[in-house]
Amino acid sequence: MPSADVQKVSILGKESIHCGFHLVPYIVSTVLETLPSSTYVLVTDSHVAGLHLSAFQAAFDERNVSRDARFLTYVVSPGETSKSREGKADIEDFLLLNSCTRDTVILALGGGVIGDLVGFVAATFMRGVRFVQIPTTLLAMVDSSVGGKTAIDTPHGKNLIGAFWQPEYIFIDAAFLETLPAREFSNGMAEVIKTAAIWNENEFAALESRSAEIFAAIQTPSAAFSGRTLASRSPAQQLLLSVIVGSISVKAHIVTVDERETGLRNLVNFGHTIGHAIEAVLTPQVLHGECVSVGMVLEAEVARQLGVLGQVALGRLTRCLRAYNLPVSLADPRIASLPAAKVLSVTKLLDIMKIDKKNSGPQKKIVVLSRIGATYEPKATVVADSVIAKTLSEAVRVVPGIPTKSPIRMATPGSKSISNRALLLAALGKGTCRLKNLLHSDDTQVMMNALIELKASPSSRRQACRGSNHLVPQGASFSWEDGGETLVVQGGEGSLSVPPNGKEIYLGNAGTAARFLATVCTLVQPSASGERTVITGNARMKQRPIGPLVDALRANGSDIAYLESQGCLPLAVAPAGLRGGHIRLAASVSSQYVSSILLCAPYAAEPVTLELTGGQVISQPYINMTIAMMRAFGVDVVRDADPATGAPRDVYRIPKAAYASPREYSIESDASSATYPLAIAAITGTTCTIENIGSASLQGDARFAKEVLEPMGCVVVQTATETTVTGPPVGQLRALGLVDMEPMTDAFLTASVLAAVACAPPLAGRELADGSRPATTRIVGIANQRVKECNRIQAMMDQLAKFGVETKELDDGLEVYGKPVSELKEGASVHCYDDHRVAMAFSVLATVVKGTVIEEKRCVEKTWPNWWDDLSNKIGIEVEGVELSVSTSVASASRLADQGSAASVVIVGMRGSGKTFIGQLASSALEWSFLDADEFFEKKFQVGVREYVQKNGWPAFRAAETDVLQELLNTYPARYVISLGGGIVETPAARDLLKGYAKKGPVVHIVREVDEVVKYLEAEGSRPAYGEPIIDVFRRREPWFVECCNYVFVNYTGVLTDSLQADNAPSTTNIRDEVARFFNHVTGQQPNLAPNVTADSRSYFLSLTYPDITPALPHIDKLTAGVDAIELRVDLLRSPKDLDELGAYVPSAAHVTDQIAALRSKTSLPIVFTVRTVSQGGQFPDHAEKDAFALFHTAIRLGVEYVDVEITWSEKHIQALVAQKGHSQIIASWHDWSGNMHWDGKLVEAKYRIAHEFGDIIKLVGKANDLDDNLALHRFVQRMRSSVDAKPIIAINMGIEGQLSRVLNSTFSPVSHPLLPSKAAPGQLSFAQIQTALHLIGQLPTRRFFLFGNPIKHSMSPTLHNTAFELLGLPHKYELLETEAVGEEIKAVLASNDFGGASVTIPFKLDVIPLLDALSPEAEAIGAVNTIVPQRTAGGGLMLYGDNTDWLGISHCIRAALPANVNNPEAALVIGAGGTSRAAIYALHKLGVQRIYLFNRTRRSAEVLVNAFPNIKIELIHELGTWPADGPAPTIIVSTVPASATTTDPDVENALYLPISIFESSAGGVVVDMAYKPAETPLLALAGNQSKEWKTVKGVQVLLEQGYVQFQLWTGRRCPKALVAERVWSAYMAA
Repeated sequence: MPSADVQKVSILGKESIHCGFHLVPYIVSTVLETLPSSTYVLVTDSHVAGLHLSAFQAAFDERNVSRDARFLTYVVSPGETSKSREGKADIEDFLLLNSCTRDTVILALGGGVIGDLVGFVAATFMRGVRFVQIPTTLLAMVDSSVGGKTAIDTPHGKNLIGAFWQPEYIFIDAAFLETLPAREFSNGMAEVIKTAAIWNENEFAALESRSAEIFAAIQTPSAAFSGRTLASRSPAQQLLLSVIVGSISVKAHIVTVDERETGLRNLVNFGHTIGHAIEAVLTPQVLHGECVSVGMVLEAEVARQLGVLGQVALGRLTRCLRAYNLPVSLADPRIASLPAAKVLSVTKLLDIMKIDKKNSGPQKKIVVLSRIGATYEPKATVVADSVIAKTLSEAVRVVPGIPTKSPIRMATPGSKSISNRALLLAALGKGTCRLKNLLHSDDTQVMMNALIELKASPSSRRQACRGSNHLVPQGASFSWEDGGETLVVQGGEGSLSVPPNGKEIYLGNAGTAARFLATVCTLVQPSASGERTVITGNARMKQRPIGPLVDALRANGSDIAYLESQGCLPLAVAPAGLRGGHIRLAASVSSQYVSSILLCAPYAAEPVTLELTGGQVISQPYINMTIAMMRAFGVDVVRDADPATGAPRDVYRIPKAAYASPREYSIESDASSATYPLAIAAITGTTCTIENIGSASLQGDARFAKEVLEPMGCVVVQTATETTVTGPPVGQLRALGLVDMEPMTDAFLTASVLAAVACAPPLAGRELADGSRPATTRIVGIANQRVKECNRIQAMMDQLAKFGVETKELDDGLEVYGKPVSELKEGASVHCYDDHRVAMAFSVLATVVKGTVIEEKRCVEKTWPNWWDDLSNKIGIEVEGVELSVSTSVASASRLADQGSAASVVIVGMRGSGKTFIGQLASSALEWSFLDADEFFEKKFQVGVREYVQKNGWPAFRAAETDVLQELLNTYPARYVISLGGGIVETPAARDLLKGYAKKGPVVHIVREVDEVVKYLEAEGSRPAYGEPIIDVFRRREPWFVECCNYVFVNYTGVLTDSLQADNAPSTTNIRDEVARFFNHVTGQQPNLAPNVTADSRSYFLSLTYPDITPALPHIDKLTAGVDAIELRVDLLRSPKDLDELGAYVPSAAHVTDQIAALRSKTSLPIVFTVRTVSQGGQFPDHAEKDAFALFHTAIRLGVEYVDVEITWSEKHIQALVAQKGHSQIIASWHDWSGNMHWDGKLVEAKYRIAHEFGDIIKLVGKANDLDDNLALHRFVQRMRSSVDAKPIIAINMGIEGQLSRVLNSTFSPVSHPLLPSKAAPGQLSFAQIQTALHLIGQLPTRRFFLFGNPIKHSMSPTLHNTAFELLGLPHKYELLETEAVGEEIKAVLASNDFGGASVTIPFKLDVIPLLDALSPEAEAIGAVNTIVPQRTAGGGLMLYGDNTDWLGISHCIRAALPANVNNPEAALVIGAGGTSRAAIYALHKLGVQRIYLFNRTRRSAEVLVNAFPNIKIELIHELGTWPADGPAPTIIVSTVPASATTTDPDVENALYLPISIFESSAGGVVVDMAYKPAETPLLALAGNQSKEWKTVKGVQVLLEQGYVQFQLWTGRRCPKALVAERVWSAYMAA
């Protein structure tokens, strides 16, 4: 047997698990020697086969000396889809075909899918054969291969069919992990961490502290089979193997005790109950281990909620998972960015959890952790749905009541302020310090992680010793004691270095860490030239100021650069040490600036004198806290005093020294957090005692009880170390009058919610002397709260308003006007702005106000992660989980509304611009309600607008109109379209309301050509006269409309294109389509983004190169054939007077708006708005940045879907644009024309990172010099796409040599067209050319499409689809398959490898359904299939999907032909009750028709049809032209009977008589005849003779429209409608 040192693990009494490195020869020899057989079959997947199969084949060939045994291999497709009934059958058929018998030994080489599948085959083949597990992924090694569980998946869930079948051996070859991607390694580590968490705290501690070493162990390839023997095994290999063996040993022991999972074995499912439910929705985009990682955290939160797990343990678990790059919440960007994540509702997850093997009937079971290394029970525990739902919910509802735990005695988490300071002091100090009561939260974790990143490397430590062989300290190190209750910090003595590999330090929204670390980074020792430490944060952190601190450090000689906005993160800090000496600092914004310099000053090159300037210093108690803590760590700071008065001056002297860490430092409880339970006692009239916070506290907020609660009427007893508050009877809190909260600014939020219900007058001496209301609380000294996690002052005002509480903003604070609890509005939903203090403050108010919902419950994790659990378990206030169906919150406090909100649309514009018409169309498209403000006004005041003005005058009307506006915005905040009067912008008050609302929701300005407006108003007389020329009114109001709106809709009347219309080029869009596109996009209900911009699709945009696009509009359908979007090259546009102007040019916003409006009148394709500068290959001036961004903002306001922004522009402007983009997307672009850029170089990666920062799509363009440049580009793209946070990327090379890159590029490839005047860039290809090239290189195989039916020989479908294939350069073919029945011929076609799709017509629309795997909701509702689409499943399998496009063909034709005056059709008529009638009824229902009349000569058939649609109002009529007594005449008529069966002559027998009375609607309408022959049926002829208001639609038109949809379903491409229609009509007429 080959020499190999293996570690053996016993399972079920047998040492069958063998672990080592490079074991292939050992595996083959062991199997051959101990498992004799006539046949050995190795099953693997194609991916693993490419890596390892040849080694097994060679080893078997070498060692199978007797040649008596066969060695067979079988390769399956990778992925979960192979783990199916079909996949199992395929392997079994292979075994039978090769005459395998019962002595066969099967080897499973691969990941969990292979192990589960092959194990199940072994368990059932010949009633059970021997098999061997050879896992190749870490996940399989430590989990699925151990224990004998085998299974396959079904459509109902994972692993639901299987068996327990133990392998003869499990060979763990850790060398396989060297080929494993890092993400897959992390995927496996989730299971390793899980095992340690439930079983062994020591193993868990090792995983916590050694993540970097464990990662490094798989990143260093082993040469010459090193590691096979102990002598050649490196320490890294030994560490990796010990981690694997340790995890396997635990599972092996559990399996030995409980093989069949009756109890103990449940424990290895920790994290899986919730994790599997998440995985069921997110697979395959999110891996098993990643889902289990989130599941572990959530299940640990369940344990915390039940009161059996402490926050320390949960914090340790979360940190450990993060250390291995695993997600720990559903908010992780890797999860939240996935479309599937949007359906991860609490209800859906609970529903999935019903089907879990651990459950006992309806009771769900979860493994409940009690501490790290132990579980609550030695099995899974029954947990109520309500408990799980509370954990999963994104929001909570606090149930009002008296705290049941009163008198309460509790401690709050450790102080965030002290925790962060203690971490930094201990890390910089000398010696070992044990930190007790450290806050376990996001903020402290951020600080600790940053200090770890700044650890000095060995090279920098040697350099610091100036050639000595001794090393200076390597920086701080951290470990845990007492089960995680104590953090042990080994000080680094000030030794710091730049993070390795240019890694940025990410701080999230941790303001304290950002301010402190800005100075810490100046202490970093110099290293390689040009290296800098970069600290950055999230979007809000990049808005929070840090300028005064940076200014002071720069003035002291530090080299610090802003990488984006001036005065904010991110910062790049040069490693040069802190010079020291005299430092002047403006300290009126944040005391954290002062503390930052104080904490680092001892390590400056010279003693520091810190002088504070700029007026009153903010939050002096926090500065005093810092000085006191520095003293505890051995450094005394001296504060200067005025020689004359002895008063302290704002000058501090700090000696040059080193901190000496105390052996132990106990961190005070957080005084800011303590305000919440104390305030609950105050507001509910109960008693609460907070331990570890008293008069001796270092924290200013400790004064809250004495200086705020006591004056409000509470009894306060405070000792040096604890505080007790007893509140007055409910409703008897006193207002505070004036209170200066500058020493405790964070506590003002708590004071504000108490002030909201403080109705009693202030204590004597605290009254306000300026005539303010008695119940006024005026809070001052808190100006700095505007630059915290959000603008907290604005946030409190906005959210208190939801309770009906009035407030007033002050320069440095706010006033709150108290009112009785009984008068507060119930049911408020509080938006928290991701601010922990907002959430906890309003939870106090929620204890007395019914129905209060606190959104974003998880934001409390910043300082008190278990607040909601403590509120229930320690205070005794019930908390319920709430699932927010529609976000009703709006965020005016320095950020835009939530992307998922359904905030109402407000429409403004001149009278006559079409506000009512557009508004009604918008409400119909959005399926929202419509409100006309004038009608609301007249109903409210019971008088018309004209009469009101005549009676009361214009000023009174404007005031009343403004009040109505306020009422509308408050009463109808969501899912309404509100159309306002044209003069609403005349008053400043109304304009302020509109501007305020524009921060929350869409305010849309309807624009129409002024001449059209004047023409309308001159003829209209329902409103009062202006009393001045209309054009003057227009000019006065226009800037106000612009000022108040955030979107503009152009009600385009075709002025630019009237003269250009061509008979054969009708508009491809109409006003209804454009309204639907625009309003669905700007509201986010259905953003008009290109669906093919996905990882597995190809997308293209056409680059328009016209100086004026209007001549191209008649041909736009031909130009855009096949593409997904249109690029408008704005830099190439010229106004009519400047068409001959060459060179750099700036088009006006008005001209660009006109061009976009004209384009929108012809196509609904998304627009890519590009302003390319001269230096980037365009014609826009490089210096005209302000003009460029004015155009970009114009594009966003116009609802343009994509805006191309060059990353060479300033970060400030880019970030401002990103903040305002709404549901549009940014393409972050960079072009290199030099040909010197290398796709494997650092420059392009740097540009990629910049573009990735703010772009939704990344665009990088180089220039190819040869073919290799295209291959290098392709490799670069593949590498970028493999990253976890990958975004869509456009990467191409310019020039003829770069054309291959355009073929290979899959995202938004720019294409040209022969009809264009020029190409937008050298080397551009047409869409058809790229498709041809893709086919030639094997990336676009030929597909066959069919029409199933009988008779079908005269069908126009082949002409339609084959014409489209030809025009787009697609190598496909559409054929007729006429059969007598749905039999073997059709089944064979469906099963063929080249099957691309099929149309289905009569008589097979029902018969074909049993052959399909799934139906669309539309096909199910209609009960018929006319389209079959083969779809690839997530695992790579094939699924046949049935759809129905007939209804869409009918719907599109009706929408296009419906007269403009018929906005919401009330009634429609369907003639006939056959299969097509079903599609017609469904189409009419989706169009919003309220009443559908149905006529059929055979009443029984009609009744069957009515019963098929129980939820649609269908009324049978007995005679055409006679409607129900209360029913209007129809404005839509659809006939589904053969034309030959109808007549307009009442004397014709055996035919359906069509009376002219069916067209009695005075508004006109649309009549659709589904019959193909003749071209003009009796019905259409009758309609044509009746009135020009009735529009007719021929059956062939419907055929075309439904065919266009079919084509897109099959190919993902829009059909080239104009040319296809031209050929189909030609063939139709010829026939």
